[in-house]
Amino acid sequence: MKKATKTTSDPEMLGEYDFSGGVRGKYAARFAAGTNVVVLAPDVAEAFPDSAAVNDALRALMTIARNSHRKVTA
Repeated sequence: MKKATKTTSDPEMLGEYDFSGGVRGKYAARFAAGTNVVVLAPDVAEAFPDSAAVNDALRALMTIARNSHRKVTA
């Protein structure tokens, strides 16, 4: 037997979706704690093949900045 589909005001939500057993925000805290999303401009993103390359470049920049700062103040 088919369940009767409910009409919804949201055109993207189909009547077949059943969230009656769901728990709102069940994983929200875990997701927020382990996520730090940074959006790159398209021209910058083209220069890096993946997140590891971005991290390597930023670490190198941090090293250069630290060394530069030490020379100025020392």
